[in-house]
Amino acid sequence: MKIGPYTLANQLILAPMAGVTDRPFRQLCKKLGAGMAVSEMVSSNSLLWGSEKTRRRANHDGETEPRAVQIMGADPAMMAEAARYNADNGAQIIDINMGCPAKKVCNVAAGSALLKNEKRVGEILDAVVKAVAVPVTLKIRTGWDTDNRNGVAIARIAENAGIQSLAVHGRTRACAYKGEAEFDTIAAIKAAIGIPVVANGDITTPEKARAVLDYTQADAVMIGRAAQGRPWIFREIAHYLETGEKRPEPDVKEVRDILLEHLNNLYAFYGEYAGVRMARKHIAWYSKGQRHGGAFRQAVNRVETIEEQLQITTHFFNQLLVGEGLAA
Repeated sequence: MKIGPYTLANQLILAPMAGVTDRPFRQLCKKLGAGMAVSEMVSSNSLLWGSEKTRRRANHDGETEPRAVQIMGADPAMMAEAARYNADNGAQIIDINMGCPAKKVCNVAAGSALLKNEKRVGEILDAVVKAVAVPVTLKIRTGWDTDNRNGVAIARIAENAGIQSLAVHGRTRACAYKGEAEFDTIAAIKAAIGIPVVANGDITTPEKARAVLDYTQADAVMIGRAAQGRPWIFREIAHYLETGEKRPEPDVKEVRDILLEHLNNLYAFYGEYAGVRMARKHIAWYSKGQRHGGAFRQAVNRVETIEEQLQITTHFFNQLLVGEGLAA
């Protein structure tokens, strides 16, 4: 799959997720098989550009190409300015968010709320594409609600505006993350336009990825929540798509080593105070389903230092290894 001048390594993309897809997580997922990873959403509000939080969200230092930054907003001029700002600061792809269902985003007529206003969608896309020399991509949902699935109409607007790739989550804004994703609309969008289409939603296994690619004829799949605590899902899907065979899940020792590397990268990126707190959610995801995981999470969430967090996490996974009769 190509986006502008960039040929992706495979058909697997890490979805942008607020509070999750920071640089350490993007780099980890790329190392474990993702062909591309998109940054957390950055507001188009110029007042926020100077904040440490915003700078971190768009930080791609040392990251493998292409570097994609997602922007969100409802004003065409501000979105164009945000696109220019990020392109000038190293973004190689600008991704526009018209898929976020969060109330605080939709209440300011941004994210998936824009799907109600096709005219404004066109104005924003036209403004951003004209503002930058780098490729512009778009993320949408299938529509506003189940009675208004206008994904095909939005897709045609996007193609006409010069959008170079379209990712579609198989739910409407009203669905949020409830129920099951549907792929009929994504298949209809793929049949209606000529630009690459990326299918997103409930892709949790290699078999599901293969089935969605076959059913929708999409050019790639986008993985979001299924990668939380399981960044190796990308290499598992890549192996299955290539060979038709399932790759074994990592053993406890490898999970421990991947997690510890992830934690150390979080500490280096955020510093101790924020790094320890950012790490808590990841530790919870990695330890989900493990024996005594609940008690471990309660304990690890109470510690405040890097040293304590690493010590208790390492001990927990080493005890799991002992329980399986393996050497730490």
